[in-house]
Amino acid sequence: MAGLQKGSPTPQAITVHAQSRALEITFSDGANFRIPFELMRVYSPSAEVQGHGPGQEVLQTGKRLVDLKGLEPVGNYAIQPAFSDGHDTGIYSWDYLYFLGSQQTQLWADYERKLADAKVDRDAPMIDKDGHSCGSH
Repeated sequence: MAGLQKGSPTPQAITVHAQSRALEITFSDGANFRIPFELMRVYSPSAEVQGHGPGQEVLQTGKRLVDLKGLEPVGNYAIQPAFSDGHDTGIYSWDYLYFLGSQQTQLWADYERKLADAKVDRDAPMIDKDGHSCGSH
């Protein structure tokens, strides 16, 4: 989902709702999604979150109150958000944003299952590879 599939819907409007911490996107096919910043952050397409292959994903916690500090266009196919926790390496293609918006219910369920499997709370601080609490990730 790194790029834009031919014939895929494209954004017609993008609105940042800072108060409710959500990105609202209206697509050319009429679909309208309100994607929480937290969902965007925990499913960031960056290698830092997704890893470099299956099974290398890093479970994100402590992102409930993450804010969006900036939003930059990437060509004509994506945006690159900068989050308040310092994460700014994810490039979100239109296809990926459509996926996040259209699959929110399933993605939240998957996230909650992963948290339960890891026996970790959604609001727990991130722990680095050395076992230390990490406030910026």
